[in-house]
Amino acid sequence: MKKMDRRRFVFAGAAAAAGLKTLAQSAHAASGAQIAKLTWLPPSASPVTMPANFVGLSYETQQLSDPTFFSPHNTGLIARMRELAPRGVLRLGGNTSDYAFWKPTPDAVPPPRAQRPFKVGDPPPDLSYNVTPEAVRNLRAFLDATGWTCLYGINLGTNTPDIAADEAAFVAKTLGPRLEYFQVGNEADRFGTTIRDPKTWNADAFFDEWLKFANAIRKRVPGAKFGMPDFSGHLEWYAQIVTRLLALEDAPNVTALTHHYYFTGPPSNPKATVDNLLHADAAVNRQYNLVRDATQRLDESGKHKAVYRMTEGNTCYRGGKPGLSDVFAAALWSADYFLKLASWGYAGVNLHGGTAKFVAMSLGGKLPGEELMSDPNAPHPKPFYTPIADIDGKYVMEPVGYGMKFAQRFTGATMVPLEFDPGPVNATAYAARFKNGRDLLAVINKDATQALQLDLRGWRITERLTGPSLEANEAHLPVAAGNDLVVPQASAAIFERTAKG
Repeated sequence: MKKMDRRRFVFAGAAAAAGLKTLAQSAHAASGAQIAKLTWLPPSASPVTMPANFVGLSYETQQLSDPTFFSPHNTGLIARMRELAPRGVLRLGGNTSDYAFWKPTPDAVPPPRAQRPFKVGDPPPDLSYNVTPEAVRNLRAFLDATGWTCLYGINLGTNTPDIAADEAAFVAKTLGPRLEYFQVGNEADRFGTTIRDPKTWNADAFFDEWLKFANAIRKRVPGAKFGMPDFSGHLEWYAQIVTRLLALEDAPNVTALTHHYYFTGPPSNPKATVDNLLHADAAVNRQYNLVRDATQRLDESGKHKAVYRMTEGNTCYRGGKPGLSDVFAAALWSADYFLKLASWGYAGVNLHGGTAKFVAMSLGGKLPGEELMSDPNAPHPKPFYTPIADIDGKYVMEPVGYGMKFAQRFTGATMVPLEFDPGPVNATAYAARFKNGRDLLAVINKDATQALQLDLRGWRITERLTGPSLEANEAHLPVAAGNDLVVPQASAAIFERTAKG
C-alpha cells in the first residue's frame, strides 16, 4: 500500500444535461445501461427537512483524557471537520464513556467500584481515566473553531449522581450554546453483560438509575436537556422507558431519543462483506419504526418535544474491518444510509471514529481488524472505520467520510417523496427542494456491474462520487464530463434542476 498519495480526493463540479418529471426510456441510452424509472410523488402531509447539523461524528469520551486533542491547536482535525460539514454535531461517548472520572481538582479521587472479569470486546475492567476542566475548556474552543456543537456523554456505569452533576454543571457553563444535550450512559442495555447483574438488569432498572442521575444533574443545571437511551440493540425497551417518562409529574427534559447502528461485526463475521454492506438491511427499518413510534408518543403527550438521532454507528463494530470499512464501498453505503435516514425524519447521524489508541482501549486494548491486515505496517486508517484518519501525522478524509460529505449537500432542504424503479440494478434515489426553489436529486448506484441510464431534461449533473473500484482505498468527487446521463456501476451522482417544467 502506498503512502499518503494513495488517498487523493478531488472535489469539483461540471455541467451535464439531465431531465424533469420521470426517468424513462431514452433513445440515446448508453450501451448496456439499465433504464431507470422515477416518479415524483405528491408532497408529504408532514414534510421532512434535513437539518443543517445532520452530519455528525462520534468519538470515545476517553479522547478527552488528552486535553490537546479537542483543542483549538489541533488545526488539522478542525480543517477536516469543517470540510465535512460547516455545521455538525460531535458526540462524545462510546464504550469508554462509562469509565470516565471527572477530576475537577488535583486531589479528587474516583469512587470505589465493584470488580468484574474481562469480557472480550469491552474495556479493561480496571479502566479509569480523568476528564479535567482543562479538557472541557479546550473542547469549547475546538467547537468554536469548527462551528460544531456537542452531545456530551456522562458516565452512568461507574459513577455517582453527585459527581455526574458536578461535571454536568461545569460542562453546561463552559460549552454554553455549543452543548446540544447530555447523554447519561452508553449502550446501557448491554450493562447486564458488563457492569451490572444480568439477573436484575432490565429496562426498569436502567430507568431507575438514569433518573437518579438526570435529577441530580438538573438540580445543578435547571435547564438541562437529555438524549436517551442511546441503546445498541434492545430498542424494544423504548416502549417501557417512554411509559415511565410519561408517568412522571416532573420529568427531566428529554429532547432526543437516540440509538446506535452497526451494519455487522465483529470483523471476523462472515456477513462482513462488501456485497452484503451494499444491500438493504432490515434492521435499519426496524430501528426506525421503533424510535419513530416512541418519539411520536412523547410528542403527542405534550410533555416533551423530541427528535430521534442515530448517535453511534458504522459499517462493522469493534473498530471496523480492513477491505470493508475503509474502501469506496463504504462511501456508497454512508451516502445511502445518511440520505435514507434523512428522508425518514431523523435529526442526524453520527459515525464512530477517532484514534486507534482510544478505540482499541474501548475494545480491551486492540483492534480485531489488525489480524486481517496483509501488511500490519502499511499506512492505514485505524480504527478502520473512522471517517477522518490520522495517517503519517496528517488528517485525511476516508471514503466513508466522503459518502457523508456527499449526503451533506442536502442539508437544509425538504425531502421530496419519490417512487424509484431501477429494475435489476441495486440503486437508490433521493430528492429534495431548498427554500429558494433549488431542486436536487441523488442517485446512488451500488451495483458492482450494471450502470443506470437517466433521461432528465432540464437538469444537470453537479457532482459524481466515484472510486477506482468498490475495494479501492480512495474516493473521488471529479468533474462530471460529457452529456450522457449515466450513473455508472459503483458510483453516485447529484443532479440539479436548471429549468422548470
